[in-house]
Amino acid sequence: MDKKDKQIVRTLQRNGRITNQDLAAEVNLSPSPCLRRVKLLEQGGVIKGYCADIDAKTYGLPVTVFVRVSLNSHTEATVKQFEQDIARVDQVLECFVMTGASDYLLRVVVADLFDYEKFVRQKLHPIGGITSIDSSFVYGIVKKTNVFPINE
Repeated sequence: MDKKDKQIVRTLQRNGRITNQDLAAEVNLSPSPCLRRVKLLEQGGVIKGYCADIDAKTYGLPVTVFVRVSLNSHTEATVKQFEQDIARVDQVLECFVMTGASDYLLRVVVADLFDYEKFVRQKLHPIGGITSIDSSFVYGIVKKTNVFPINE
């Protein structure tokens, strides 16, 4: 990716609904080469898709919880089973494999504390193979962005 491709990506991260005409003007290209670059970025897997940035509170899921999960075993079967099961849980928006004290970090959204308890009891516990679950509740957001930094 060259500098122009990165400008295109950053602009699309800020506004995925921008027209090609406006995108081309923003990154100082004519529309045809701009569209060609966008198509190549899509085909190359740099742009995986487009989505709306939804306000979780307005949607009805105002509680975000970061959940650290440790497994009791790291066999291929245990890890594979956990990852397959967690991928099917709608409340889990992201699941990261981690170094350090925990094996996974989950970003979970729920309606309230009761909903979180239900999530733990009905979704996490049945997965099995879990040694510990450590939860941290978000009570404020200082910064949230989907726009990558310029990496030169």
